[in-house]
Order: sequence, then C-alpha cells, then structure tokens
Amino acid sequence: MRIRSVPLLLLLAAAAGAGAAWAAEEPLTLGVFPRRNSAETAKLFSPMAAHLGERLGRKVTLVTSKNFDSFWEAVREQRYDIVHYNQYHYIRSAQNYQVVAHIEEFGKSTIAGAIYVRKDSGISDLAHLRGRTIIFGGGEDAMISYIANRYLLESAGLRKDDFKSLFAINPPNAILALDHRQADAAGAGDVILELSEVKGAMNTDELTALAVSAPLLQLPVAVKRAMRAKLRESIQSLLINLETDEAGKRVLKAANLSGMGKAEDKDYDPHRRIVAAVLGPEGSARRASRAKP
Repeated sequence: MRIRSVPLLLLLAAAAGAGAAWAAEEPLTLGVFPRRNSAETAKLFSPMAAHLGERLGRKVTLVTSKNFDSFWEAVREQRYDIVHYNQYHYIRSAQNYQVVAHIEEFGKSTIAGAIYVRKDSGISDLAHLRGRTIIFGGGEDAMISYIANRYLLESAGLRKDDFKSLFAINPPNAILALDHRQADAAGAGDVILELSEVKGAMNTDELTALAVSAPLLQLPVAVKRAMRAKLRESIQSLLINLETDEAGKRVLKAANLSGMGKAEDKDYDPHRRIVAAVLGPEGSARRASRAKP
C-alpha cells in the first residue's frame, strides 16, 4: 500500500497553529518577596524568570514589591503563579499554594535566626537586651528575622514587652541600621553578613552574632494549587535541576544561590511549631487552615 505524502504547506499550517495555541497561553507570574529592595530583587531574579520561560515555552513575568505589606496582599489575592517567599508566608498561604522547592545559599539548605550586636557594644548575653532596642528586618511576618528570633529571645526569658521593637524594610537594612547605631541589636538570618549588598556597604567584622536559633529549612518556592500537575512538575524539575547544566548554573549565580532542593509541605512543620509558640492562637489558627497537598 502506498502512503501518500502530506503537502508541506499543510504541515507548516499545522505547526503554526500549534505554536499559536501555545503562545496564546497567559504568561506565568513569578513573585519574589522583598527580602532585598526592588531593584536588587529584579537584578537577581530576572535571569531565573527568563530561564523558566525559555524552558517552559511560555513567558514568565517577574514581579517585585516595595514592601512586605504589598507583597502579602498579592499573595493573598493569588496574583502569583510561582512565588518565592519566606516560610511563614508559605504556612499562611498553604491553602492556595503548594511548595515545590527550597533555596540553598552558601552551600546550605538551612537558615537560622540570629541576633546581632556591635562588638564594641558591651552586650554579651541576650539578657542584656532587656529594656534595649532591637531592630528586625522585614516586619512581624518575617519568619527568620522576626519570628525565629522572637522564639530565641523568649527562650532566654525575654518577652515582647521586655525590649523595644523597631522594623526595617528588609533584613539588610536592619543590619545597616545596627551598624549606624540606630538600635542596640538587629534580628536577621545567620547568612545576612554574607550577602553582597551588606558586605559592600559596611565592615561586617564590627558585628557579631549574640545568639543563633536552631537551623530551619530554607526559603520556599511554591506554585498555585490550581496549577495543572504537569506544569507544576515541570517547574519543580527545572528548579531543582538548575545545577545540572551551565545555563542553570548561571541562573543560580545571578540569584546568589548555590542550589535548590525539593520540598514538600511537611518540611515546614518545625516552622509551624515556632509560629504557634510565638504567635499563640493566631499562629495556630493560620496553621489549621492549611490544606493537605
């Protein structure tokens, strides 16, 4: 039996139709929380958005926020398809978002809260912070900079009213405020002094970590729970395999990351216990509202 050839024009038309249908899909939105200022965040994560878009065959648009309040409003309204944020954000949004990965920095998959002081401050114990001013990076929804450090302080017998709390727009600004003696101590993560925007703006040798919390799994990346399983799995695979080729390694380097690992909901149960201990019924209620993956 002779097989008739398909005219070239028909093949081209079919391919063009398929490409048009693919291109017609709405762009995906990648939201990144304001751990750093908007300009720095855009510089760090634009290559990642471009890489994901290229590999998925679908445009991925990076969106940054000026502050934590505006960022959280966008999460609450589910404006992001893919979102990189802190662990507390994930806990609060787990009903609508599913974690797929966590970042790694400086070769570590964990991060800890840390209370910093100036070496010339004369402060050598957490108890010395009673009645003093502590500046925290990011606000009361910052998992590491505020909540983990509150847990650290409370474990040392310091309740919320035992010290004065100030808040910087992000963790680097909290450390810079401490460097300029605008507070007696600063709450941030244990990797803060390694960040380029901090090292380039001050002499980090003048600060020391007064206390460090237990390590917790690093910051998550999540996707909408309503996302198709195939697309979710593709995004997860792309993220956790960035280290496997040169293009991916360039994306990680641009974002100041050393890698990404696979994550699932139960990995953030230790964070939930800390949230419940620090925030009480409010934190427990938010935890209870989460959906199963």
